[in-house]
Amino acid sequence: MDFISISQTVFKQEIEELAHVSAGIGPEIEKVVDMIYTCPGKVVVTGIGKTGLIGRKIAASLASTGTKAIFVNATDAMHGDLGMVSPGDVVLAISNSGSTIEISNILLPLRKIGASIVAMTGHPFSPLGREADVVLNIGVRKEACPLGLAPTTSTTATLVMGDALTICLMKRRGFTEDEYAMFHPGGALGRRLLTHVNDIMSTEIPIVKESDLFKDIIYTISDSRKGMTMVVNDQDIMTGIITDGDIRRAVQHFDDIVSKRASDFMTVGFKKVASNTQIEEALRLMTNNKITSLAVTETDDPSRIIGIITIHDIIIDYD
Repeated sequence: MDFISISQTVFKQEIEELAHVSAGIGPEIEKVVDMIYTCPGKVVVTGIGKTGLIGRKIAASLASTGTKAIFVNATDAMHGDLGMVSPGDVVLAISNSGSTIEISNILLPLRKIGASIVAMTGHPFSPLGREADVVLNIGVRKEACPLGLAPTTSTTATLVMGDALTICLMKRRGFTEDEYAMFHPGGALGRRLLTHVNDIMSTEIPIVKESDLFKDIIYTISDSRKGMTMVVNDQDIMTGIITDGDIRRAVQHFDDIVSKRASDFMTVGFKKVASNTQIEEALRLMTNNKITSLAVTETDDPSRIIGIITIHDIIIDYD
């Protein structure tokens, strides 16, 4: 069997169905965003089986991006977990068929509690769709499963609709990187967003003179183990930088490299970053400019270089 072709067909089918669902999105998404944004309580995502697993992810995405959200399995809700729902909450009920018994059985109790109901279903006129305040239609025409039975395309559509809702709410709230970092302190990205350049920069700056010969430069870079050195003139003003990359290019360019001095191949317009800059921004600056080190300046005095930071420092400490 050609499993490569089968896999590509699955991707094609799911992409086509996602485009179909996307084309059907209308003002209802704006209503749901408004309901959740103005909600005095929280979002309670519920479902069972495969949609329940997708629901857990949606709840986690919402919670990590500024929207109070929890997941409650619909079966458990029938046996006491409805106590987690409070008046004013918005319940996001997920059922592709809209006729899941466990969800249908909790709709009336949810109304009595005083919760609003948003249905995420492929059948807007199902029992769930008719009872809901708003319906997000995730209806697909065909599952990728060759038997048409296993939830495949439908669960993908549910997941992406949940992502769309999450992003809309992030935009509505003006959710920032600082807030993201606060909710993700244990992850590498969160730590980078919470950390600033002055937290990990080195104040021991390797330095050579503009007049220093190639062999002296090599020695300084090797001894510092920073992969670079700053270059100063006779007045001890930093005028350039020499990195491992500059060394390699110089070797290729000059036949008489041993007689060359720092001023012959240093980079004059070197990149700088203020000491209070977030590590994530410093990393972005290095990546965009395809460099591995930055000079660090005093926050209030961009002309005063007080340290250096390398991509190695960031990767070792925060990845």
